[in-house]
Amino acid sequence: MASKITWVTGLHPAELGASAAIFLTQIVVLLLAGRLLGELLSRWGQPPVMGQLLAGVVLGPSVLGHLFPATELALFPHVVPQRAMLDGVAQLGVLLLLLLTGMETDLSVMRHSGRAAINVSLAGIALPFLFGVLAIEMLPPSMLIKPDERLLLALFIGTALAVSSVKIVAALVRELGFVRRTVGQIILAAAIIDDAIGWIVVSVLLGLAQRGSVDVGGVTRSVLGTLAFLAFSITVGRRLVFHVIRWTNDHFVSELPVITVILVIMGAMALATDAIGVQTVLGAFVAGILIGESPILTRHIEEQLRGLIVALFMPVFFGLAGLATNVGALGHSNMLWLTAGLIVVASVGKFSGAFIGGRLAGLTGSESLAVGCGMNARGSTEIIIASIGLSMGLIDESFFTAIVVMALVTTLAMPPMLRWALQRLPMRPEEAARLEREALEARGFLAGVERLLLAADSSPSGQLASRLAGLIAGVRQIPTTALHFERTTAESTAAEHTTAVIREAAESGGAENGGSQPIDLTLRVEDPQPGGDAVRSEDRKGYGLLLIGREPARGSKFHHAIAQTAAGFSGPFAVVLARREHRSGKLRAPLNILVPVSGTSVSRRGAELAVALAQGSRGSVTALHIAGRGTGRLPLHKRFGALFGRQDELDEDPANNPITNEIVQLARAYSVNVRSTVRSHREADIAILREIGAGRHDVLVMGVSPRPGDPLNFGDVASVLLERAECSLVFLAAEPSAKPPESK
Repeated sequence: MASKITWVTGLHPAELGASAAIFLTQIVVLLLAGRLLGELLSRWGQPPVMGQLLAGVVLGPSVLGHLFPATELALFPHVVPQRAMLDGVAQLGVLLLLLLTGMETDLSVMRHSGRAAINVSLAGIALPFLFGVLAIEMLPPSMLIKPDERLLLALFIGTALAVSSVKIVAALVRELGFVRRTVGQIILAAAIIDDAIGWIVVSVLLGLAQRGSVDVGGVTRSVLGTLAFLAFSITVGRRLVFHVIRWTNDHFVSELPVITVILVIMGAMALATDAIGVQTVLGAFVAGILIGESPILTRHIEEQLRGLIVALFMPVFFGLAGLATNVGALGHSNMLWLTAGLIVVASVGKFSGAFIGGRLAGLTGSESLAVGCGMNARGSTEIIIASIGLSMGLIDESFFTAIVVMALVTTLAMPPMLRWALQRLPMRPEEAARLEREALEARGFLAGVERLLLAADSSPSGQLASRLAGLIAGVRQIPTTALHFERTTAESTAAEHTTAVIREAAESGGAENGGSQPIDLTLRVEDPQPGGDAVRSEDRKGYGLLLIGREPARGSKFHHAIAQTAAGFSGPFAVVLARREHRSGKLRAPLNILVPVSGTSVSRRGAELAVALAQGSRGSVTALHIAGRGTGRLPLHKRFGALFGRQDELDEDPANNPITNEIVQLARAYSVNVRSTVRSHREADIAILREIGAGRHDVLVMGVSPRPGDPLNFGDVASVLLERAECSLVFLAAEPSAKPPESK
C-alpha cells in the first residue's frame, strides 16, 4: 500500500501526512492574510482582490522570505508535489471565477457592444505589442540572457504587455460594480477577446521557440476550433445547457444536484477549449454565459456558488500569483529602470490602443477614456507568459519579477483610474433606461420568476389564462409548463388549442420586447379532479408563479377546483376569470388594464404583473388609487354629490400622487402607455366598479392576500368584484406567505 501511495503522489505516506498539514496551513494563512489586506484596501477604495494579491507578495520571498527566510521556506517549501496541491486549488478558483463572471454577463448588451469590443481589443493589443517589441530591440545586449534570440524575446514581452488579464479585469469590474454598465460589458468582452488572441499568439511563439518555425497546423486548429466552439455554444449549446439543468432539477432528489451538473458543464467546456489549444478559462467563461442565459434557477445557483468562490478560491489564486514575485530582484538600477519602462510602455500602449479602438467603434471620448482605463490591468496571463519565457531561458528571475511588478502596478492603478473616468461619463438614454428598469425589477417579484406554471382547462377562463401566461413568458423569455385539465374524447384537440394560444401570445410578447427565440413550452394533460395533486407534484421543481384558469366561479366564491389547485402550490399564484368579450374567444386585442394601487407590496406586485401583460399585448394600464377610505364621514359637498352617484369625484391631482407615480415610472420604463387616476370613496369596491365602467377596461389586475380559512377567500373587496365586475379578473396572491390552506 505504501508503495502505491508513493507511486501516485511521489511522497512517502509519512511525508504525505506532513504535506497535507502544510497544505492546510497554506490555505489558512492565505485566506487570513488575503481577508485582512483586502479589508484594508477596501477602506482605501481599492478592490479586495488586490489585497489578496498583495497578501501573496507579503508572504512570499519579497517580504517574509527576505525577513524570515526559514519561515517562508517552511510555509511554502520548494517541493513540486506540495506546490502542485496549492496550484490545483488556484486553477480551480480561476475557472469558478470565470464561471461566475460569465453568469453575470448580459449577452444582450454584449451583442450591441460587439463591434466596439473587437475594435478595442485589436487596437489595444496591436499598439502595446508594437511598443514592447521596439523596447526590447533597444535594450543593450548586456541585459539579455540570449542576445541571439532577441526577436523571440521581443515577441514574448510584446505579448505580455499587450494582453489584458481577463481574470483580473473580470474580478475588478465586478468588484467595482460596473458589470451592468455598457462600458463594463465592453471592457469585459474586449478582455475575453484579448485572452483568446493572447493564447493563440503564445502558441505561435511556442512553435517558434521549440521548432524554430511556426506550427501552422496547431495555430490553424486553435483558430478554427475556437470559432467552431463559440458558434456551437451560442446556438446548440445554449439550449442543451438549459435542458440538462432543467432535467437534473426535475428528476434528481438528492441535495444540490444542479450545482453538480453546473460544475460538470464548466469542466467539460473548459476541457473542450483546452483540447483545441486555447486556455481552459475561455471554456469556463462561456459556460457561465450559457448558464446565465439559461432561464431557470440562475439566481439560486449564483447565490450558492458566490460565497465559496469569493471566500475560498479567489484568495488562493491571487495569493499564489503574489507568491511568485520577488521584489528584491529589482535592487539593481538597471532592472529598476527596466521595470519602470515596462510599466510606462504597457500603460501608454494599452490605454492609447483601447482609446483609439473605442473611438473607431463610435464611442464618445468619455466612453473611450473609461475603456482605456479599464483595459489597463494585467495579472496571471502575463505571469504565465513570463513563466514560459523563464522556463525557456529567455529571461532570468529579475526580468520575471519586472513583468510581475508591471502587472501588479497596472492592476492597482486601474480601479481609481476607472472610477475617475466613469465619474466623467454621462449615461446614454438607453443605458439609463436599462439600468432604471433593472433597478425596478430588482424590487419586484417577476424578475425572480424563472419558470412559469399554468393550470387551465378549456373554458374561456382557461383560454384567457393561457393567453396571459404566453404574454408573460414571451416578454420575460420564461420556460413554461402547462397543465391542461381535460379528460374528454377531444382532449388532444383542446390541449393543442391551449398550446397554440400560449405560443401565439408568447410570440407577440417576445416581439414587443425585442426577443426572437420561441419559449420552451411543456404540455401535460391531467384529470380535472382534484387538481391540487398535479400542481403539487410540479411545485417541487421550482416554479416562480402559477396561473390558474378554471371554471366555474359561483357568485362571490371560487369553485372548489380553483381552491384545490391553489392549495397545491407553495409560491405566488394568480386566479384568472374571463368576462365579457373574453368569454366569446376574443383574445388577441390589446389589453386595457385597470390596477388598483395602495402603496403596499401586495398592490405593487399586482401593478408589476399588469405592466408585463400590457407590454406583451401592446395594451395600456390605468393605475387607480382610492383615497378617503376609513376617514369617517365624508364632507358635506361629497355627501350631496353621492346622492347623484358622484361620491367618487376626482379630488386630487394624480401627477402629485406618490403611490400612482411609482406605477407610472414602472410602466414607462417598459414603454407601456399608462395613466393614473385618484378617486375618493369610502368603499373601494364601488370606486373600482365605477372606474371599470368609466374607463371601459377589459381586465382588472389586483394584488390580494388570501384570508385564512377554506374555501379560497381574498377578502370582501375581491368578493364583491368577483360577483359584480363585468370585466375579466386577475387576482394575484404574490406575498411569500400567501399560500391558502389546503382543503381536507
